[in-house]
Amino acid sequence: MNKQKIFLLFLSLVIFSCSDDNYKYTEIDFPNDLSDDEPILSDTELLDLTQKETFKYFWDFAESSSGAAKERYHPTNPSLNEHVVTTGGTGFGLMSILVGIERGFITKDEGYNRLNKILAFFENADRFHGAWPHWIEGTNGKVIPFSPDDNGGDLVETAFFVQGLICVKEYFKNGNTNEKALANKADVLWKGVEWNWYTQNQNTLYWHWSPNLAFAKNFKLKGYNEVLIAYIMAAASPDFGISKEVYSNGWASNGGIKSANVKYNFPLLVNHEGSEEYGGPLFWAHYSYLGLNPKGLTDEYVNYWNVNTNHSKINYNYCVENPLKYKDYGADCWGLTASYSRNADGSIGYSAHKPENDLGVISPTAALSSMPYTPNESLKALRYFYKNKDKLLGPAGFYDAFSPHYNFWVANAYLAIDQGPIIIMIENYRSRLLWKLFMQNTDVQSGLTKLNFTYEL
Repeated sequence: MNKQKIFLLFLSLVIFSCSDDNYKYTEIDFPNDLSDDEPILSDTELLDLTQKETFKYFWDFAESSSGAAKERYHPTNPSLNEHVVTTGGTGFGLMSILVGIERGFITKDEGYNRLNKILAFFENADRFHGAWPHWIEGTNGKVIPFSPDDNGGDLVETAFFVQGLICVKEYFKNGNTNEKALANKADVLWKGVEWNWYTQNQNTLYWHWSPNLAFAKNFKLKGYNEVLIAYIMAAASPDFGISKEVYSNGWASNGGIKSANVKYNFPLLVNHEGSEEYGGPLFWAHYSYLGLNPKGLTDEYVNYWNVNTNHSKINYNYCVENPLKYKDYGADCWGLTASYSRNADGSIGYSAHKPENDLGVISPTAALSSMPYTPNESLKALRYFYKNKDKLLGPAGFYDAFSPHYNFWVANAYLAIDQGPIIIMIENYRSRLLWKLFMQNTDVQSGLTKLNFTYEL
């Protein structure tokens, strides 16, 4: 019989009022070590469990009227913003449902029915020159302003959603009559986005357009960040396409995107605005590459597989170095990206975590969604998260953020844009499912060719 470990259990409960800014949560100090009798899962079993539990965010906890993804979910206050649908997060949800079908979490008929419901909702939701807003009211499809001057089309959120639509189209296009109709619906929806409108007749894309403020935000899409997919989809559009010049001047700044900086012996390769030494939050290596396969993806400036792999390894090595001496940071506890965060008073906030903005908060999505780039390092992080499952594993997968340094503080809440990449990028690591679907689309291939990309299918 294995010798039992002896430990002390300390429990503290902190309760905050539930509003848009203060959320109820528990702060619990549990032992870090599992019992000797705890069964050890294989890598395959652990990946299965992680995908299955995370999938519940988009299946069990979807917005009830539309079936689309909620912006957030707080188990301690499930009615909080319960009808706020996120456009980009729903795109991630579409792809996650395809994973759910392939992994047997749901049947193909169940997946078809949910996807059909979601697409019907987006057919009738508010659109602004074809683009959907960041947030949509799930009960009626009306725009919910993201901010006072962001009450119309959001081209980046739309691009994330379109990435999912194309995967749905490819998955069902050779199916039965109903499945082919669903594929056609997805195809028609994405081809209605007026990408060229969002250039203002300039050689760049703009993020927002408002029905009463027009392009007042005047936010250009320039790399390097999370917005590459918007340029790929804009180039791929058969009816509202952009020219190569828009890409070169906009995303690539006519070569200004390139960087000669090196950290931990890894070339950064691209200029991460505001993060020139270490690179930005890790979601920049995830969101545009859920369907767009970075393996072999090269334009005249950089190789994007190398960009994302080096970005992930720099983030990992920073946590191993741990210059701020945060508790537990290291080879099996790492990953800095935008997520819920811990405010100075212990309440839940939000922050774009990165080495230049390291608050002692680890976001599981950072390491897990980097699985294709850093499989060994990401699996070690997954084992750490699972070892601490009593604190970190909730009703919809691993909670969004935590900090061992602050008495193992946990933000026991979820965001769609953090949960989706976990399922999808793990699947791309395991089977390349979403990469295969997206890259086989002939419009996508035409767009990449127009932009002078080389790529792998």
